[in-house]
Amino acid sequence: MYPEPDQAPAGAKATLGATHDLDELQASMLRSLASTHRLRILHLLGVRSREVNEVARELGMSQAAASQHLGAMRSVGLVEALRDGRTVSYRLSDPELLDACQLMRAVLVRRLSRLGDLAAAAYEPTVLLSSSSQVGHP
Repeated sequence: MYPEPDQAPAGAKATLGATHDLDELQASMLRSLASTHRLRILHLLGVRSREVNEVARELGMSQAAASQHLGAMRSVGLVEALRDGRTVSYRLSDPELLDACQLMRAVLVRRLSRLGDLAAAAYEPTVLLSSSSQVGHP
């Protein structure tokens, strides 16, 4: 954890302040993605730009709900709105957002695999010698 900027030596305060600000922005962006609907929207927009009604239709939600999610994502810089006359479409603000989400998904898959291996090992039958298999017994 980083110290608060006002607790740092004078020369380091600017750097710590910038780090603290960046941490706050990152946390805000990640909170915005803490929704299955928003993650699905991110994956849809990773393929191509879409209008609100397309997002709503493809994800099986109301247009109002899709618009609200896109607005929240736009407010933290995850998506951009592109206006063409009366039409507004949305796209990812940075294509690497999808890469970051796929990286996190890969981390989760590896973790689940390790947990699955651990669970499987916990249920493997243990080899116990029964009284009939001991030496000297038929």
